[in-house]
Amino acid sequence: MLPNAMLQDRSLSYTARGLLADLLSRPDGWREDGRHMADTSPQGRRAIYKALKELVRAGYYRVEKIKLDDGTIISENHVFDTPQLPFLPGGTFPGPGAPAAPAAGAPPKDRYQEPSLPADPEPPVLDERVREAAALLLRVIRSEPRLRLGQAEAEELAPLVVRWQERGATPADLATALLPGLPVPLHSPAAVLRNRLQRKMPAVPAPRAAARYAECATCHDPVPRPGICLSCAGLAPRTPRAGTGAAASRAGAARVRDALRAAKGALPLSLPATFTG
Repeated sequence: MLPNAMLQDRSLSYTARGLLADLLSRPDGWREDGRHMADTSPQGRRAIYKALKELVRAGYYRVEKIKLDDGTIISENHVFDTPQLPFLPGGTFPGPGAPAAPAAGAPPKDRYQEPSLPADPEPPVLDERVREAAALLLRVIRSEPRLRLGQAEAEELAPLVVRWQERGATPADLATALLPGLPVPLHSPAAVLRNRLQRKMPAVPAPRAAARYAECATCHDPVPRPGICLSCAGLAPRTPRAGTGAAASRAGAARVRDALRAAKGALPLSLPATFTG
């Protein structure tokens, strides 16, 4: 349970309040690299670092340097749900305090409760198209050293690449959309690529209309729609066309009849018998 005063602290941005709620939900002793935490956020490193500075100034987040007996210096990060006063040098860091007496009828708190999320989640099974799209993305951005991605990051962006391919995009189209005009400095390559893949995605190609063919009901000339042509309707003069129309059909039929008669006259009246022995 989180106090409403923390969630409604108007001195913090919405990003800082959301990050604080995320940090308070972690179990004691939880470890995560700050860069990984920033890279897995849609806002990117700059927004996460800015939110952490807000939490430090407001007293919700504190980093303590501890020197061990062997001289090693380690850092301990402490997160609070209420603002804390600035830590004075030489003072003793406040401990968690003694546990409060449970209220009457309240169930006892389990101090060793297992986290709700699995420690080692099973990696998702990728189909062949997503795997090939991830490999294609890595090949496209290989020429730009600032756009270095891990395999997991490429697989997260692969479904967007698949949608590009479904819309007819080529590797050259991807390179043109992703590589030029990168921001300086570039803090999160994955966030920049995700933004460009979503914002510059090609439009869905319009389906091509099937070609239709119609003939004039009178002269059988091609017309744009079923019916009769303008010439047969008396609305336009007829333009003679070589090899088309009724006259050409009659002339062609006459030539076919002449050729058949000539072939028939050339055949012998009787054919000699053929014997095989």
